[in-house]
Amino acid sequence: MSISENILAVRQKIAEAAARVNRDPAGIKLVAVTKTVEPEAMQDALTAGIQDFGENRVQELVRKQPYFNDWVTWHLIGHLQTNKVKQVIGRASLVHSLDRLNLARELSGAAQPTGLVIPVLLQVNISREDTKYGLAPEEVMDFVAEIASYPGLSIQGLMTMAPLAPDPEETRPVFRGLAEMAQRVKVRFPSLEIRWLSMGMSNDYEVAVEEGANLVRIGSGIFGPRN
Repeated sequence: MSISENILAVRQKIAEAAARVNRDPAGIKLVAVTKTVEPEAMQDALTAGIQDFGENRVQELVRKQPYFNDWVTWHLIGHLQTNKVKQVIGRASLVHSLDRLNLARELSGAAQPTGLVIPVLLQVNISREDTKYGLAPEEVMDFVAEIASYPGLSIQGLMTMAPLAPDPEETRPVFRGLAEMAQRVKVRFPSLEIRWLSMGMSNDYEVAVEEGANLVRIGSGIFGPRN
């Protein structure tokens, strides 16, 4: 299947998953994950209606962004090192992976001189896997309380990655756990605009949508297997 055909298939599955839980699929944003994907293939996705690209590595975002001017919205979805923060400012419209205080301080400090406010999602390790980054669930409330007033930062939601499972149904408790966490954050911090639940990838996004995801991150489902 072509990239455009893959995008149509993904959008159809998102719509079907949304319908199963009485959600409007128009409220679910599809982010095409472009790790190792070259600009030519990304252009095919853009032509097929994709407006949001997600990069895992800052250096790839910096390299590819000039090909697309202001035509797309860029998401930084991978682990962000503090020494790469200044390269993200003004480039990424949403950072999905804020997971520690020193990174929050670096983002805030880099944003302030520019006058920009950086929208961020807190990465939460709901599954408590040693191999994944993210805040432990019990750390989230104190973390939000600490950084909510940092200038230059805007907390807009939560992100998680589920374990890779042969049966996507096994990921449901992880996605449900993040959705419940987001509700608790909204109740405790009503002044924050908690808009986004970034969860679900190529192998499990239908379950994520059923559990409330409104940002799904699809790479191989659009561009095919990675090299």
